[in-house]
Amino acid sequence: MADLLWDDVRCFFDPDLMGALPDLRVPGSSAEDWQAVLDLVVSRGWKCRYSEGETVLPVPRAETVLSRPADAECPDLRVWPTPDVLAIFRFKDDEVIDFDVDLRELQGQERLDVFCGFLREIGRRLGKPVLMDPEGDYGHPVLGFDVEADRVVLLAQPMVK
Repeated sequence: MADLLWDDVRCFFDPDLMGALPDLRVPGSSAEDWQAVLDLVVSRGWKCRYSEGETVLPVPRAETVLSRPADAECPDLRVWPTPDVLAIFRFKDDEVIDFDVDLRELQGQERLDVFCGFLREIGRRLGKPVLMDPEGDYGHPVLGFDVEADRVVLLAQPMVK
């Protein structure tokens, strides 16, 4: 059974309402949590690409990435849980796992199910909520993985366009 139904949440996936790149986050994280996400990517066999600026490199250990100099370019990890869905993780700090998705890639029930499955995988591995905020509206999640419910749930009322 689907965590969310497309008809109930489509407004949260409308790039004109939410911005094309909503902010996803796992608050209260640590370097160990970052490493758990890196290990999850490998164990699930998801295609990925780690880069620092324009340079593509092998995926390092989380503590290596997170201990780079403050003035270093922010590295990112691109993860494709399916060939048509991309999540971009940004290693800004160790206290929040931060990533983006492109809402234009998440249209319809099938893609919503992939997205919810991806959030569930991360949330279950970490035992923490995974929250989605509208682009530029950090701290106001509209949906997310709820640890106790063990599924992705709505955290805001759907908007009417």
